[in-house]
Amino acid sequence: MSKTDKTRPWWVGMADAPMVTCVPVHDHRFGPCTLPDEITADSASLNRRTSGCHWHATTYFLFDCGGVGGGREWYHIRRQERRRSRHQARRKLRTWHGED
Repeated sequence: MSKTDKTRPWWVGMADAPMVTCVPVHDHRFGPCTLPDEITADSASLNRRTSGCHWHATTYFLFDCGGVGGGREWYHIRRQERRRSRHQARRKLRTWHGED
């Protein structure tokens, strides 16, 4: 398997740069601090949890690094729109020059 960011789990990206991609969230309502030293899939969170200490993704990670997608799901739709626009512009230029 390729070792790119695309194939890595989301929590591994958070573990690479703690305090940039994630911050500790402390919730001591139900006892002492349970925040683990290492970031794992169980101790990391993309959304809010109700209780217990955990690592929470920062806005930078969620939207700039692509933790949630960063708009990637719209890439193909925008690509088709841009391609359609280019083809339309070429057709107009051809008719204007009298080639068509």
